[in-house]
Amino acid sequence: MTISCFDFWNGGMIVEEGSEEWKEMSMKVKEACESDGFFLLRCDEINSKGARKELFKNMKALFHLPQEAKQQHISPKPFRSFSLYNYMNTHYESFGLDDVLLSTSVDTLANLMWPQGNPHFCVALKGMSLKMSEVSWVILKMIVEGYGLSQHHISDVENMKSSSDVRLNMYITDAENKSTSNGHTDKNSLTILCENEVQGLQVLSKTGTWIDIVIPENCFMVIVGDVLKAWSNGRLHAATHRVMMSGEKERYSFGVFVTPDEEMKIEVPCELVDDKIHPLRYRPFHYGDFFNFSASNHIKENALEMFAGF
Repeated sequence: MTISCFDFWNGGMIVEEGSEEWKEMSMKVKEACESDGFFLLRCDEINSKGARKELFKNMKALFHLPQEAKQQHISPKPFRSFSLYNYMNTHYESFGLDDVLLSTSVDTLANLMWPQGNPHFCVALKGMSLKMSEVSWVILKMIVEGYGLSQHHISDVENMKSSSDVRLNMYITDAENKSTSNGHTDKNSLTILCENEVQGLQVLSKTGTWIDIVIPENCFMVIVGDVLKAWSNGRLHAATHRVMMSGEKERYSFGVFVTPDEEMKIEVPCELVDDKIHPLRYRPFHYGDFFNFSASNHIKENALEMFAGF
């Protein structure tokens, strides 16, 4: 399977919105999101400024702190506390943080983990989060352009990125445990990932084959979530994915989860409904209700169909 890889940048600047190059790229992005539900996005600026290397250096320092220190990071929200799991053949640890661009969550975590704080950690996480959030906004506008929707639908997708929550992950192989996972879809709008070049991510193709994904050091991985699938009336594909580890190296990944406000109503634009080819597939719903449904029932797959499908 050939994985789509795009480059939005021309001489360090994002292609001009409304230009022919923009329109052409928008169509390619829409088609990749429809056919695969994911694509790679090249961004050489990540490496040229050393941002990615600095990010993973600081993440390694975080995850190598004592367990009792890491377990201080607690939140009442799902997927926001420090979590530790042993599943499949993998030891997995994760920190979740609320929107790092609009809150003090990164500084709060740094002050909790290190007595004197950690400015380098904060700068690295905030900088990469900002870059990935900017990328997500471009992608969402390109999807509107790709469908030829009127400009007032830009407000729809803008509301789909009300927050950019982040997750910091570490995976270590446990060679004695060889069970497998069926994977999951993300319940948000878009997920933007980068990793430390240790392979482990797999995506399920529409033909039922698991595809190994290597995210190059100058690329992000972009994955469509259930919210965009619902808004697009099922035209966009929410890719099922999982992590399957092998080898002895630690895998670190950093993900920005582009997420609507809990009160946002997800509703299919009438332009994307066609009674013959694309009949309405999903009832309107509030994002918070959907997220709470999937989280409280621990539903990894088919949550959207169960919650809002006809």
